[in-house]
Amino acid sequence: MNGIGRGAFRLFAACAAAAWLSATIGGEPKPSATSEPLEGTRPLELQGDIASQLVAGADEFLLRETAESVGRRARFWSRDLASAAAYDGSISTNRQRLGQILGMRDPRRAAALELVGTPAQPALVGRGQGFEAFAVRWSAFGDVHGEGLLLAPTGGPWVADVVAIPDATQVPEQIAGLVEGVAAESQFARRLAESGCRVLIPVLINRQTGQSKSAEGNRGAGLSNREFLYRSAFELGRHLIGYEVQKVLAGVDWFHREGNGAGTRIGVIGWGEGGMLALYAGALDPRIEAVGVSGYFDRREDLWQEPIDRNVFGLLEQFGGAEVASMVAPRGLVIEAARGPELVVPTGTGGGPGRLSTPALAAVRAEIERARQLTAALKPAPVLELVVSGEGAGPYGSAEFLTRFLVTLASNARLAAPGAAPTGSPARFDPQARHQRQMHELDRHSQQLLAESPYVRQRFMSRLDTKSVEQYQATVESYRDYFYNEVIGRVEAPLLAPNARSRRAYEGTNWAGYEVVLDVFPGVIAYGILLVPNDVKPGDRRPVVVCQHGLEGRPQDTIGEPGFPYYKAFAAQLAERGFVTFAPQNLYIFTDRFRSLQRKANPLKQTLFSIIVPQHQQITDWLKTLPWVDPARIAFYGLSYGGKTAMRVPPLVKNYCLSICSADFNEWVWKNASTLTPYSYVWSGEYEIFEFDLGSTFNYAEMAALIAPRPFMVERGHFDGVAPDETVGYEFAKVRFLYEGRLGLGDRCELEWFTGPHTINGKGTFDFLHRHLEWPRR
Repeated sequence: MNGIGRGAFRLFAACAAAAWLSATIGGEPKPSATSEPLEGTRPLELQGDIASQLVAGADEFLLRETAESVGRRARFWSRDLASAAAYDGSISTNRQRLGQILGMRDPRRAAALELVGTPAQPALVGRGQGFEAFAVRWSAFGDVHGEGLLLAPTGGPWVADVVAIPDATQVPEQIAGLVEGVAAESQFARRLAESGCRVLIPVLINRQTGQSKSAEGNRGAGLSNREFLYRSAFELGRHLIGYEVQKVLAGVDWFHREGNGAGTRIGVIGWGEGGMLALYAGALDPRIEAVGVSGYFDRREDLWQEPIDRNVFGLLEQFGGAEVASMVAPRGLVIEAARGPELVVPTGTGGGPGRLSTPALAAVRAEIERARQLTAALKPAPVLELVVSGEGAGPYGSAEFLTRFLVTLASNARLAAPGAAPTGSPARFDPQARHQRQMHELDRHSQQLLAESPYVRQRFMSRLDTKSVEQYQATVESYRDYFYNEVIGRVEAPLLAPNARSRRAYEGTNWAGYEVVLDVFPGVIAYGILLVPNDVKPGDRRPVVVCQHGLEGRPQDTIGEPGFPYYKAFAAQLAERGFVTFAPQNLYIFTDRFRSLQRKANPLKQTLFSIIVPQHQQITDWLKTLPWVDPARIAFYGLSYGGKTAMRVPPLVKNYCLSICSADFNEWVWKNASTLTPYSYVWSGEYEIFEFDLGSTFNYAEMAALIAPRPFMVERGHFDGVAPDETVGYEFAKVRFLYEGRLGLGDRCELEWFTGPHTINGKGTFDFLHRHLEWPRR
């Protein structure tokens, strides 16, 4: 920090802030001598930490929504059970939706299988009873390949083609029996090859951590490889799950083209992560005749507790385990209740905490029964079988499981007795180099999508009509609806009556401060501090500025209580100038507690802002009822995470007549998805920050377009570590062009640069508020 130590800098900043507060607003606010409520409200009797209660209420609400999602899914399905063909057609829109949320948007290339070998390590890597094992790769999508092993029968025509998918903790050679690591009884790929199947085994991205991910050094070392790739892909509307399903289906493409005659039968089978991919592949591709899933099948309402790379935005809106299983029908699905992968990702690693455990047998049985009920009337009856290994926790890949899978796949197939252990050349085997190739290809694909994303968003926004402000306002509404429904996520529950409760809590030099609590949804409240200037007179109609704190902040930070000094008590400053201000408590506080809210919300097709937006709607609706508030002059001003709020809430809460984004505005998609820049959230511990498919829809310029034609301003310190100046200027130039070049509203759009860090500056922004809220300077 230019020669000043971090601790000394903070001390200096705190002292400077204290001196500034004393000079500017007459010192820190004092506790109120009375707790009388604001006129027209009930007394506020909540005790303790109201911010903690607010987060807890949101948590309970999301858990209820998760439980209730099961019953709501039926409205998205119109199953026609009259025949297999009719059924297949009736779920086509559900298949499209599942493919979309899994990020399967890149067309697959014509699959060409290639041998992978060197003079030191030929492609023929081993032999087993009745098969040879070859190192192979095959084209999948873009420049991405699948890579792994092909187990090819040596004794004549094969009985079926199978993609056998290992768990993310395994390599293909282990389930083929070529290297140690998997018990012989669970080497399911080997057993299928011994039984006359041609077997393709793809490599999955593993869960190892501690690997260097950038040229700057060991950044993001706490992330698993799967979470590292998930983060960029998720922001760009893709998903690691979708990438790997595409590799599986590219293998199916090759099998289909290079089949064993017209009667070729294709199956997919997997354990753990491989079971998940097999289930999704079978649900999406009717060419797959049989699906085997081991150690994975379960209800999915606990998805938020699994490793974050399994987080699928909107999954529970339409799909649980039963719904995905029903998409395999009328083809065969065999489920093995067996020991699954066991994993705990602890907090504090830099990645999202999560766990994997063996699905409870009772839950597996219940979800299978629900799947059967969904297709009970279909003729012929779908094959949906359960094989139980060791009371649901025994070894996977049991003989009974493989027998049922083979019979379902091909009537002439039989499970052969296990042969002698395969032989190979493990001394020359290098799984790390192969895995690094797979990592590189997927990362490169996501980075290419990032480079192309501005043009994708430009096409997406092309229906905006900027010929006049009136035409703009008419055409922007559909984009606001899309933003709310598909990006932010809309809670269907109606707002409750506000039931306002308040108490006088603070005294400033020229204002009184009230703590206010409003009801929003059952168990969900809005909470904040209302500052009312002392000189408000009967008949006054004052403008309001809603002043939003940042990450781990509190409303008290914005009024001058000791804490983060960079807020500069901007809510109190503005109250000194005669504005009414309201400082809400936002959800992003208590680290993993609030980040788990995002985890719970995402599978419901929701986000943190699915609750924050209604909270602000309720706050501003209530503010409009106050007799000394002008309902047409309510503005928003937020710092840092409050700046994120400035980009997401005012587009959807029309009570806000303007928005100011401080210490956050930048090229947001780049900041979230780039694996090249040290500014990227890919490297940070803020695992909740990623929002699905912003790359194809709304960067900050597009979000600002949803605020237009209302006034919009950015406050930017040159030394703010959020992003470099050039990315801020690049993104803001698009906003300025819309306001000034297209709509002729240049006076409504400003950016103030100042020499300073991540802080409120309170100069140009205050002028902007005075001008556009038509309030005289004091």
